Amino acid sequence: MAAMRSNPEKTDRFAYLDALGIDVWRLRGNDEPLEAPDTEQATGSHASWSDIRAEVSNCQKCALHQTRTQTVFGVGSETADWMIIGEAPGAEEDRRGEPFVGRAGKLLDEMLRAVGLDRQTVFIANVLKCRPPGNRDPLADESSQCRAYLDRQIELLKPKLILAVGRIAAQLLLGTDAPLGRLRGRQHKIGPAEIPVVITYHPAYLLRSPAQKRKVWEDLCLARSIVQQASSSRS
Repeated sequence: MAAMRSNPEKTDRFAYLDALGIDVWRLRGNDEPLEAPDTEQATGSHASWSDIRAEVSNCQKCALHQTRTQTVFGVGSETADWMIIGEAPGAEEDRRGEPFVGRAGKLLDEMLRAVGLDRQTVFIANVLKCRPPGNRDPLADESSQCRAYLDRQIELLKPKLILAVGRIAAQLLLGTDAPLGRLRGRQHKIGPAEIPVVITYHPAYLLRSPAQKRKVWEDLCLARSIVQQASSSRS
């Protein structure tokens, strides 16, 4: 095993892995941080993002607008290589208007930092832009009405990779009822652009089942390798 060179960024990353409860064998050449997103690959004008933000903010297509505090559009870089997609806002997300906050959000942040990323270098969104009452599963009508917004976000962003977290997000994104265990561990592709999709467990699930963190690390490594390969092919 190669000795770890003195590098503050790497030291921080292994600290994050320790926070995840993961012991990592570090092979030479496999622990380099991802390249920063290419700021020249912006895929939509500022007005285009502004337009869809305004549409989401004023949306009344389904009954969820009657119970929401506010919509949750998404956060992060509009030129990101990675897009993280979850299911729907929870109570804290509904209150703050930002996806993945609270304990699950902090764990997601640790997951991202473990592969050299953070909220500013990815784009994080949900399939639903409004919170279902009681955090229930999305209804078919709610998912279908909101899917157009997600598709437009994907079209604007043109990410090199989508990381879908949680069973419902994965099933809605891929149009399948297969269990998450059968969907993770391999690459999927969606849309005319055949954007790579990797499936993994939701951070909230990991808080209840920490033994699954090793599988999430494997999924993150797969996702990172896909992005690195895409970056190399475009350089």
